[in-house]
Amino acid sequence: MSVMRPVTTSRSRLDPEPMPRRDFLGIAAAGSAALTLLFSLFGIGRLPRAAVLPSPSKKFRVTLPQSLAPGTVFMPPGRAIAIVRDADGVFAISTVCTHLGCLVKQASDGFHCPCHGSQFKADGSVVRGPAPKSLPWLQIASVGDNTFVIDAGRVVPPGTKVQVA
Repeated sequence: MSVMRPVTTSRSRLDPEPMPRRDFLGIAAAGSAALTLLFSLFGIGRLPRAAVLPSPSKKFRVTLPQSLAPGTVFMPPGRAIAIVRDADGVFAISTVCTHLGCLVKQASDGFHCPCHGSQFKADGSVVRGPAPKSLPWLQIASVGDNTFVIDAGRVVPPGTKVQVA
């Protein structure tokens, strides 16, 4: 009967020594810390630049045309508002549809949403949905000489008008 003996191989003095597990874990931890530091420096380098796009001011001046008759709507170019002059004064309403945020277009009887068909009266109240509520009225103040300051960031109760001479 023969007995099996384990075969031992002798190592050459030129073979590298095996790395202990503690040394490997220490090197892995140091590498992870170095990568974390590198990524955080990259993030810090991006901080000085603004991550937002500039947008026009929500508070602005509008001069109405002298020929704007009562019952007429004026929509300043580049703004999502409508200024309406009626017999009682002037008021401003947002032209952003309360359904999904589309810009409403002026129609003969008020405003019409081209996206989903909502219809609004000239005072912003809903005539036909799917819009759940009326167009918001915006704060407006007279500066004189047919010029008004509109704050598109401040909503006022419907019916808030500025008297004009």
